Amino acid sequence: MAAARVSPDICLREATQRKLRMFSELRGKPVAAGEFWDIVAITAADKQQELAYKQQLSEKLKRKELPLGVQYHVFVDPVGAKIGGYSQRLPNASALGKIFTALPLGNPIYQMLELKLAMYIDFPLHMNPGILVTCADDIELYSLGESEFIRFDKPGFTALAHPSSLTVGTTHGVFVLEHFDHSEHRDLEYRCCYRFLHKPSIEMMHQCDAVFRAGNFSQQDFAGDNTPSLKLNTEYVYTDSLFYMDHKSAKKLLAFYEKIGTLNCEIDAYGDFLQALGPGATMEYTRNTSNVTKEESELIDMRQRIFHLLKGTSLNVVVLNNSRFYHIGTTEEYLFHLTSESSLKSELGLQFMASSIFPAIPECFGRTSCVIQSILDSGCSVAPGSVVEYSRLGPDVSVGENCIISGSCIITKAVLPAYSFVCSLSLKMNGYIKHSTMAFGVQDNLKKNVKTLSDIKLLQFFGVSFLSCLNIWNLKVTEELFSGNTTSLSLWTARIFPVCSSLSDSVTTSLKMLSAVKNKSAFNLNSYQLLSIEEMLGYKDVKDMIAYREQIFQEISLKEKQSDLETF
Repeated sequence: MAAARVSPDICLREATQRKLRMFSELRGKPVAAGEFWDIVAITAADKQQELAYKQQLSEKLKRKELPLGVQYHVFVDPVGAKIGGYSQRLPNASALGKIFTALPLGNPIYQMLELKLAMYIDFPLHMNPGILVTCADDIELYSLGESEFIRFDKPGFTALAHPSSLTVGTTHGVFVLEHFDHSEHRDLEYRCCYRFLHKPSIEMMHQCDAVFRAGNFSQQDFAGDNTPSLKLNTEYVYTDSLFYMDHKSAKKLLAFYEKIGTLNCEIDAYGDFLQALGPGATMEYTRNTSNVTKEESELIDMRQRIFHLLKGTSLNVVVLNNSRFYHIGTTEEYLFHLTSESSLKSELGLQFMASSIFPAIPECFGRTSCVIQSILDSGCSVAPGSVVEYSRLGPDVSVGENCIISGSCIITKAVLPAYSFVCSLSLKMNGYIKHSTMAFGVQDNLKKNVKTLSDIKLLQFFGVSFLSCLNIWNLKVTEELFSGNTTSLSLWTARIFPVCSSLSDSVTTSLKMLSAVKNKSAFNLNSYQLLSIEEMLGYKDVKDMIAYREQIFQEISLKEKQSDLETF
C-alpha cells in the first residue's frame, strides 16, 4: 500500500525548519571554504547608513550571531540619483536599516540578515562563481523533493520564480517562459525565460503569453505568494524574487560601470537588467518611466546602453511550484505577519514573545501582540495586533491595537491609542546625546508630498488634516516648517518632533502631541527644538541606540539566568 503523500504546506514548513536548524549550527562558528558564502555584501544609501550597518555587523560578530570566517562588507552608494530609500513605509527600520529588522525568532533573536542567510543556506554548495542579488524586505520559502537542490550552474542570469496571482504580478517582475513539454508540475523545474516583464498590467501579461491556468495543481498543492492558495482552474503567473548572475556577466557589468564612470540616473537591478535578457527582449521598456521615482535626462540612453550590453544573455528560471514569497516592507505587512495567524508565522515558527520579559500576552480572534527583546512590567497591557521591540514599558502603560513601539522607554502613565506608531532615536547634536521620538499613525502616508504650503491641508496625520494638527500644536505654516526640498513637502520632512535630553521625556512629549490631536486639545510645541524625520536620521547616534538595545538584552539575560537558578 502506497504511503500517504505529505501535504505541500507540511513539506514547506519542514524544509524551512531544516534550514533554520542548519544556520543555527553555524552561528558563531568558523565555516569551511565552500560551505557558506565567501562574501556577504550589504548596500547602504549614504555614508551615515554605511556607518550604521558596519557598527551593527561588528556587534553581531562580537556576539557570535553570524557565521565566522566570512567577509562581511558594506558598500555605500555614490552620491547622486538612486532608487533606494529610507524605509518610509516601515519607519522603525529607517535608522538602522531593513536588513536589521528584528524578528520574533531564534536565540539570540534573528534579524532579516540572519533569516536571509538561513533561507539561502543550501545555495553556495550548488553554485558556480557569481553573485546572488536579493532585497532586504522579502522572504522566500520553498520545498523540494528529496535529494533535490537548486543549482546555479548555467551561464548568464538565473532567477527564482513563484506561482502568484495576476494581481500580485502587477507589482512584481513576471516571467514569460518558453514552452515546456511536461504536463505535470513538479516542485522544482528548470525553465528558460523568453522575456521578462517588469510590473506589467494584467492585459500585458495576457498579450505576452505569461498567464497559466492552475488546472494541473490540486487545491492543496498550489502554494503561491502570501495570499491563500489559488483555487482550481484560476489563472496565475510566475513572479520574481532573487536572481543570480554568473562571474562572466558580473565582470561585464563591472567593466561597463568603470568605463562610464559616475551614474547620473537611477538604474534598477531588476527592471533594467532582467528586461534586457532572453530572446524575446525588446528595447520598448527603455522608454517606459512609469515605475521610476525620479526621471533623469540620461535614463533612456543609459537603459539602451545596458540593453545592448546584455542583449543575447540567457535568463534561466528556477520554477518553485511549492513556494511562498512574502514582503515585509510596510507597517501593515509587518503587523499582519508578526501578530496574526499568518502562514509565515507557522512556517518560520515565529513567537509571540522573543528574548523578552512580559508575563501575559493577550489573544483575541487568533491575533496576539508580539514582543521582541523588550522589558514590560506586569502591570502594563499590550492589545492584540501590536508589536513592541527594543523597548521598556512601565506598569501604567496601555498600548492599543495595531501599534508599533520601537526603541522607546515609557515609564510614566500613558495610553497609546490604537494604530499608533512610536519610534525613538538617539541623536548626536553639538557633541551631546539627545533624543527624539517620531509619533504618528501606522496608516499615515509619510511619502505623500505636496508642492506648495497652501496644499499641506491635503496631508493627513493620524487621520486628521495636517493643517488642523499644526493649529493644535500652535505651529505656523512657513517654509521653515519643512526640511529638504521646498517643493516636496511631506510628513517625512515636517519639523514637528521635539528634541529632549532623555529618552523617556522624548517619548512622553511626542505622546502628548499625539494625544492632543486625538482629543483635539491644544499642546504648544513652540518651546521645543523640532526636527523632521529626515533630520532625525541625519543626527542619529547609532552607537547609543545599539548600547540601549544591548542594555535591555543584558538585563533580560540576567533575569533568565536567575530564573534558571531558581528552578534548578
